[in-house]
Amino acid sequence: MTLLTSLEQSAFCAWVRESGSLFAYPGILFLHTLGLAMLVGPNAAIDLRILGVGPELSLGPMRSLLRLMWTGFWINAVTGSILLVSDASTKLANPAFAVKMVLIALAMIDVFLIKRFVFRTAAPEPQRARSLVKVLAIVSLVLWTGAITAGRLMAYFGQDSGAPEFINKIGG
Repeated sequence: MTLLTSLEQSAFCAWVRESGSLFAYPGILFLHTLGLAMLVGPNAAIDLRILGVGPELSLGPMRSLLRLMWTGFWINAVTGSILLVSDASTKLANPAFAVKMVLIALAMIDVFLIKRFVFRTAAPEPQRARSLVKVLAIVSLVLWTGAITAGRLMAYFGQDSGAPEFINKIGG
């Protein structure tokens, strides 16, 4: 934790947190959102195709979306790391952050499994998709929805979130 504390107190992280520049927190958050769209959007398209949406579209060419997904993943890994270390003491104490990280890890395992079972042949077709692949597609959609929701809920849980006031208002 000492390393994260010293990183959090670095000049760069202070700039990310406190600067009014669009290149600081707002720009990094924008890139994080863009990376998320590049990762989850194509992933959802593949999942929905596996589940039978758009039967006139061949699943085989969708393999090329995997490169876009990995680009989005790495954009998110870099920007997410910057956002984390710029406010590590708060984010690491937030239970929604832990949930988000677990869901992302599980979703990426699911991406590997779908790649293995769906794109292992030259021209995969949904007719050959077994029930396991359909389950993986459903699980993928649920995991990414959960990860996005947990990320969004980080603003409402944990230190300095205002959650106790909100909970009191709804009778908690």
